[in-house]
Amino acid sequence: MQSETRLFRTRDFRLASGTVLPELQLAYATYGKLAPDGCNAVLATHGFTSDHHAAGMRPNGTPGWWSGLIGPGTPIDTDRLYVVASNMLGSSYGSTAPKSTNPKPGRPYGPEFPAITLTDIVGAQKAMLDHLGVKHLVAVAGPSYGGFQGFQWAVSYPDFMDGIVAAVTAPKGLGGSDAADKLQARLATDPNWNGGHYYDKGGIGQVMTAIRAETLKLYGVEADLAATIPDPVKREQAIQRMAAEWATEFDGNGMLALRRAMAHFDASRDFRRIKARFLYVLSRTDKLVPPSLAPEVMGALKVAGVDATYFELDSELGHMA
Repeated sequence: MQSETRLFRTRDFRLASGTVLPELQLAYATYGKLAPDGCNAVLATHGFTSDHHAAGMRPNGTPGWWSGLIGPGTPIDTDRLYVVASNMLGSSYGSTAPKSTNPKPGRPYGPEFPAITLTDIVGAQKAMLDHLGVKHLVAVAGPSYGGFQGFQWAVSYPDFMDGIVAAVTAPKGLGGSDAADKLQARLATDPNWNGGHYYDKGGIGQVMTAIRAETLKLYGVEADLAATIPDPVKREQAIQRMAAEWATEFDGNGMLALRRAMAHFDASRDFRRIKARFLYVLSRTDKLVPPSLAPEVMGALKVAGVDATYFELDSELGHMA
């Protein structure tokens, strides 16, 4: 099953701040077939720095990020279900983001890209689903930042889905504004930073590679690679290659925009709006979103009257479980 990029475009998209994006584009992929009543769809939502290729094989030959869960005969069975996966607003794989061209001056938005929120991200997805003819979702499902989107979907459009699957995630952002400020300070250490206007300066691959290598290790990549690359030196070289390749694709201003959206995200304040059933999944060894969060989250969902189930992955792969 090949994962192919499609594009949704609309004009004059109003953000929660009141700012209007003159042009909005979302890159997305679909798997399976939409039923005539438009009610057999699943929205697959991706992680912080991932893409819309949730299943099948990407154009570069690598498998989609949930290819083991989405496809014919899998748990999210595309013989029965129509799966839509979008690259979220602000990301770097084809959707409107800071590296996109601002129509008025005709150059990349860069640091002038308007502030976005999780409400904006799911609002753009809702516009896309309406365009595709989706009338109701079976579920919203995704890991990490994709789980943030799931929580936001549950409170923004409580009548639009039957279920939410939120994995290795939380109902509120991690790190707060301080983390976003620290990221900006780190990005500014690259010699090409130029106040965020680095697109004609050669980019900021140096600092982005370093950030990515650190993030992969936090997520648990060393345990994931240990079976095939037992030599620590060669494993470190492999991680550096992965990080360098990613840094050629992902935009620093986009990363910062999504980090700031995360900092202000808190769906827990609106849990009483949730009508969908919830499956909350964490990983035993996750250092980023530890399972110690589960009692508080599940307790708050129960108090709000949400039909929620918790499952803990017994895995050594941490956030990548």
